Amino acid sequence: MAAAAEPGARTWPGSGSPRLGSPAGSPVLGISGRTRPGSGPERTSRAIGSAAPGHSFRKVTLTKPTFCHLCSDFIWGLAGFLCDVCNFMSHEKCLKQVKTPCTSIAPSLVRVPVAHCFGSLGLYKRKFCVVCRKSLEVPAFRCEVCELHVHPDCVPFACSDCRQCHQDGQQDYDTYHHHWREGNLPSGARCEVCRKTCGSSDVLAGVRCEWCGVQAHSVCSTALAPECTFGRLRSMVLPPSCVRLLSRNFSKMHCFRIPETMVLELGDGDDGVDGSAAIGTGREVLTATESTKQTLKIFDGNDSMRKNQFRLVTVSRLARNEEVMEAALRAYYISEDPKDFQLQALPLSGNAQALGKAGTTEEEASKGSCPRDSVPEAWVIRSLPRTQEILKIYPGWLKVGVAYVSIRVNSQSTARSVVQEVLPLFGQQVEDKERFQLIEVLMSSRQVQRTVLADEEPLLDRLWDIRQTSVRQVSQTRFYVAETRATAPRVSLFVGGLPPGLSPQDYSNLLHEAMATKAAVVSVSHVYSLQGAVILDVTCFAEAERLYMLARDTAVHGRPLTALVLPDVLSSTSQHTKLPPDCCPLLVFVNPKSGGLKGRELLCSFRKLLNPHQVFELTNGGPLPGFHLFSQVPSFRVLVCGGDGTVGWVLAALEETRRHLACPEPSVAILPLGTGNDLGRVLRWGAGYSGEDPFSVLVSVDEADAVLMDRWTILLDAHEIDSTENNVVETEPPKIVQMNNYCGIGIDAELSLDFHQAREEEPGKFTSRFHNKGVYVRVGLQKISHSRSLHKEIRLQVEQQEVELPSIEGLIFINIPSWGSGADLWGSDNDSRFEKPRIDDGLLEVVGVTGVVHMGQVQGGLRSGIRIAQGSYFRVTLLKATPVQVDGEPWVQAPGHMIISATAPKVHMLRKAKQKPRKAGANRDTRVDTLPAPEGNPL
Repeated sequence: MAAAAEPGARTWPGSGSPRLGSPAGSPVLGISGRTRPGSGPERTSRAIGSAAPGHSFRKVTLTKPTFCHLCSDFIWGLAGFLCDVCNFMSHEKCLKQVKTPCTSIAPSLVRVPVAHCFGSLGLYKRKFCVVCRKSLEVPAFRCEVCELHVHPDCVPFACSDCRQCHQDGQQDYDTYHHHWREGNLPSGARCEVCRKTCGSSDVLAGVRCEWCGVQAHSVCSTALAPECTFGRLRSMVLPPSCVRLLSRNFSKMHCFRIPETMVLELGDGDDGVDGSAAIGTGREVLTATESTKQTLKIFDGNDSMRKNQFRLVTVSRLARNEEVMEAALRAYYISEDPKDFQLQALPLSGNAQALGKAGTTEEEASKGSCPRDSVPEAWVIRSLPRTQEILKIYPGWLKVGVAYVSIRVNSQSTARSVVQEVLPLFGQQVEDKERFQLIEVLMSSRQVQRTVLADEEPLLDRLWDIRQTSVRQVSQTRFYVAETRATAPRVSLFVGGLPPGLSPQDYSNLLHEAMATKAAVVSVSHVYSLQGAVILDVTCFAEAERLYMLARDTAVHGRPLTALVLPDVLSSTSQHTKLPPDCCPLLVFVNPKSGGLKGRELLCSFRKLLNPHQVFELTNGGPLPGFHLFSQVPSFRVLVCGGDGTVGWVLAALEETRRHLACPEPSVAILPLGTGNDLGRVLRWGAGYSGEDPFSVLVSVDEADAVLMDRWTILLDAHEIDSTENNVVETEPPKIVQMNNYCGIGIDAELSLDFHQAREEEPGKFTSRFHNKGVYVRVGLQKISHSRSLHKEIRLQVEQQEVELPSIEGLIFINIPSWGSGADLWGSDNDSRFEKPRIDDGLLEVVGVTGVVHMGQVQGGLRSGIRIAQGSYFRVTLLKATPVQVDGEPWVQAPGHMIISATAPKVHMLRKAKQKPRKAGANRDTRVDTLPAPEGNPL
C-alpha cells in the first residue's frame, strides 16, 4: 500500500505536474500499470529471472558484435541476455552459471569493507569499468592499491572492497582468503583450473586474486581453495597480520603515504559524481535530443542536491511513470522495488542553477547545443515512509558461522533492542548485552566511516534519515554488533626536516614551539639525530590528525617539515608478532624522478604486487621512514629503484640506522633507473630499466645471489683560507662522504659538474637517458682542448707512501669494474704489479686519464686508463680548488686533504642470478604488470 507523500511535495507524475508528452491534468497511472508497446528500450520478451545474484536479465536484440561476460565467447545470433542495471551480457546457456554479483547488490557481499585509493585521471586502453562494465575510452580512475578501474561518474557506486593490508582492531584475522577482482586480465591469461584462456580484451571477464595473482574463470574460481598463500611472492610480501594501524581520522592516501597531489578532486563531496554523465545514452556528450525523447536530471537525495551532483536519464516523452522510476533507480544502481519510491520535482530556479553549474560542459556551451528552452527537468528520488523494514545485522567479529542475520525493525526498535534480539542468533549470552554495541558503517568507495549508535537510537528513523540524505546510501550502509571495548588510540607520526644533532628534549621543545604539541598525549619515542627526524607517539586521534595536517604546512629554521603516518610492524602491542618461517619481506625504495619518471609507474606496480606498506617513495621523507618501519623485522631485503646516487643515499641511511635494526645487514638489490647505472651493471641488473615486467623483477630479486661489497669513507679536510679583503682566516669544517662506486678528481669531475649545473637550470629536459648522455657529449666537446696539468696540482700517498703521478688531467679511484656508463677503466690486461680487482677485496684501484679524448676512447673500448696504484688507504693533497665527484655527485673542493679509507662492515648486495635457458613451451607466470600500456601490448 502506498504511503502519502510529504506535505507540499511535488511528485512524479502528480496532479499539478503535466505528464511527459501528455496534456496537463492527465490521470496518474499506478506503478502496476501495464507497459505500453513501443515505450522504453526494445524488448523481445519480458524480464526474466536468473540464478545470478542480483541481476535482472532481459532478452535483447543484438545490433553489433557482442561477447559474453561469463565465458568471453562471441554471442552468435541476434539475441542475448542483458542485465538492466549493470550491463552484464550473457549467452542464454551461461545464465545459470553466472556468479558475478550485480553492481546493485555487490556492496552487501563485501566481506570486510576497505576504501580505495584513487590517483589522478589517466587513459587506460583495453580496460573496463568494474561498475558499468563499459570500456574506459575516456580518462578514468585507478586504485593505487588494487586493480580497480572505474569511470569518474561511477566512483560513488564502486564497492569499498580494496585489499585489507593491515589490521585496525576492527575485524582482524589470521587466515587470508583470495581477494578476487573481476576482469581486465591480459588476453592470453590462462585459467588455473581448466587451463583455458580466461582473459579478454573485449569484455570484463575472468577473475584474478590481487594477493597471489592466480587467474581463473569466475565459474572455475569456486573450485579453488578459498585460502590465499600469497603466491610466488609469498616470501617477499609483508603479511597484513603483522601490520597494525589504527587509521581513524586518516584517509587511505595518508596511510599508504601516497601524495595527495596525485588526487584530482571530483567535486565538493567525498565521492563526487560527474553531472555530465548520461545514463542510457553512453558517455558521449549530449547533443540536442530527438523530439520523442526527453532528458531528466535525477538527484538521489538531499546530499546530491546540496552538492549539485546528478545523473542524466533519457526517456521517451510517452514513457509511463513506472518506466521513468525504473530508469531513475537504474541510474543509481538501486535494485529495490520501485513502488517504495517516488519522484519529486525541484523548483524551476533550482533547475536552471543546477544546469548552469554542472549540467552543461564548456564544449556544449560553445557549440550552443543546449538551448535555454531545452533545460532538462530536475527530479529527486524520494523514499516513501515505511512502517517496518528488514535489516541485516553483521557480527563485528569474524569467527562466527553466519555472515549476517536479518531482523524486522519497526518504530519501536532501538539500537539496544536490536542488539538483544540478535545476540542469541550469534551464539552470545543475552546477559552480556552491556558488552555489545551497534555500529553503523558507511562503506563509501573512498572512505569507510564508523559511527557508534546510542542505545535509544530509533533504527527506523535512522534509516529514514539515511534515505533522505541519499537513497543509494542505504545499500552502502551496514550495521554491526561489536563488543564495547576501549581501544587505546596510538598513532606513530614520522616528522622529518628538523635541525640535526639535537637531544630528545630539544626536539620536544622545538615541536611544542612550532606546533603547540600537547605533552599529555604526545611523546617522542625515537630520535634520529643525524637525519633531523623524530617519531612521535600520539595517544589521541584528534591530536594526531591536527599534528599531521599542521606539520605539512610548517617550516622550522626555514626548512619545511615532512609528516608521515607509520603503522606498527611486529610491535609488542600486536597480537601477531611473528613472521612466517619462510618470510623475508622486501623493503622497496623508489625514486620517482629517476629514469625518465618511470619510478612513478613502478611505485603503483609494486604497491599492487606487494603490501603497499612496504613500498616507500624517496621524495617523501627519504629512506629513514622505511628503515624505521622495518626496525623490528628479524630478516628482510631491500630493493632500491633509482640511479647510483639513489643507491648511495639508501646505503648511507642504512649505515646510520644500522644499530636500530633487528636485521642490521639486509641484502640490497638494485633496479637501475639512472643514467650511468654502473653498480647495477656490475651486479647484473642491467644498464637501465626499459619497461620489464615488475613481477619478473621481483622474482629476480628473490632468486638473486648475495655478495659483499666494499664501501669507502672520504674525509675532506680543507686548509685555512685567507680572505684578502679583511685579512680574516676562514676554516671550512671537515666533511665525511661515503663512496660506493668511484671518486674522480679533475676532468671527469668537471664534466659531471657542468652536467649537474645544466640539469639544475632546466630539470624538465633531463627526463631520458638518451638526452642525458647527449648533454654529457656536448659538455665533453667543449672541454676537449682544456688542460690544467692536474698532476702538478695534487699529491698522492698510498699506504703512507708517496706516489709520483704521470702527466694526467684526471685521477679516478674505482671500487667496481664499471665507470662512465659501463666502461672498464682499469682494463682486463694482466699486470704483475697489481692484484685482480674485486668489489670485496678491500682495495681501491687508482687510474689516470689524460683528457677528454682519452675518456672517450675508454668509453668506446679502444683504450684503458693509466694504472697508477692499488691500496686500502689514500691521502690526496689538493694544492688549489679542484672539481671532485663521488658516485656522480660533483662539487668544487677547496685546497686541503682528502683521506680515503675502507668502511666497516662491508655491505651485503644482491647480484642477479644468471638466467637459465628456458625450455620450449614453458609457461610464463601469469602475474603481470598492471600499468597503462600501448594498445596491443601485453601487460
